[in-house]
Amino acid sequence: MAPRTGASDLPLHYGTAPAWLFERMKSLGREIIGVIVSEYDSGEFIRRLSDPFWFQAFGCVLGFDWHSSGLTTTVCGAIKEAVKGLEPDLGLFVAGGKGARSRRTPAEIELWGERLGLDPAGLVYASRMSAKVDSAAVQDGYQIYHHMFVFTGGGDWGVVQQGMNTENRLARRYHWLSESLSDFVCEPHKAVCCDGRGETLNMVARESTGARETSAGMAREKPEDVVRDMKGIQSLALPGRHEVTFADINPDRLRSILPKTYEEQPVDFERMLAMKGLGPKTVRALALVSELIYGEAPSRRDPARYSFAHGGKDGHPYPVDRRTYDSSIEFISDALEQARVDRSEKMAAFRRLHLLSGERP
Repeated sequence: MAPRTGASDLPLHYGTAPAWLFERMKSLGREIIGVIVSEYDSGEFIRRLSDPFWFQAFGCVLGFDWHSSGLTTTVCGAIKEAVKGLEPDLGLFVAGGKGARSRRTPAEIELWGERLGLDPAGLVYASRMSAKVDSAAVQDGYQIYHHMFVFTGGGDWGVVQQGMNTENRLARRYHWLSESLSDFVCEPHKAVCCDGRGETLNMVARESTGARETSAGMAREKPEDVVRDMKGIQSLALPGRHEVTFADINPDRLRSILPKTYEEQPVDFERMLAMKGLGPKTVRALALVSELIYGEAPSRRDPARYSFAHGGKDGHPYPVDRRTYDSSIEFISDALEQARVDRSEKMAAFRRLHLLSGERP
């Protein structure tokens, strides 16, 4: 189990990295990853990936556009290619990717589990739940289309995944880390970064505890009882603050999933959320019924705490976390210094890192 450690909003750009750039990203990335694993361990690299400050600086050093959505998918692709063939030596294993590759993540984890003699069930569950939480439990308008799962032979893991919002033309990145998790569905974030906030159905907020318990309780009830409750509120006037409409709690729409939840009797919200076939519409419906009938309101608070990558130099919308920002740059600078690459390539990477640090106030 792991907390989500960060998210950032990026301009949504299209296209692919040119082959000459991607090959250099792989080469330089392989060297930096090797230095980190050698100096620390494989788990340290995963911890660094979970830090959006470090991830952004890493992307800049590799040479990709520092602020576009493509940084996430291209850097993650370079990481996967960089460690290919070296996984046992590095102790790092990478699954997933963009689009269709993201849906192959469980199969890739299971394949590595067979080769390493590991039980992959817990890792597969972590991969699926991280995606489920960000797509169904936190409904912020971003559709997940990229999911990279990185793990060690000892079972430590991390996730870098990204969603897109075609209306505001932004992408949002989510980081997960398999350390220090007390609850998968209650305040799992260590940091969430974006340039703005909006109304969000946040079922993993602490203040959604009552709504989570009530939703799971309704999932265990007889479907006809839940449908009766839903029909009882269809004539009510929704408060103006709700983006959820009564179409979201159409009893006929939920008849297919409620018998499954009743049969499985999920003991809590996490088990309910993990059920196959249970998606955002069911979560919204149960959350709204929870509030209107049982008085347990879900949180509408966007979990974002920091702006993209490092905050605004004028403190808006969020102040810069200078200590973490400086630490990330210093860490990558040290790793780059030790990397065995051509001097001209190394100097170009240092220049890119210098430009990034120059953005600081």
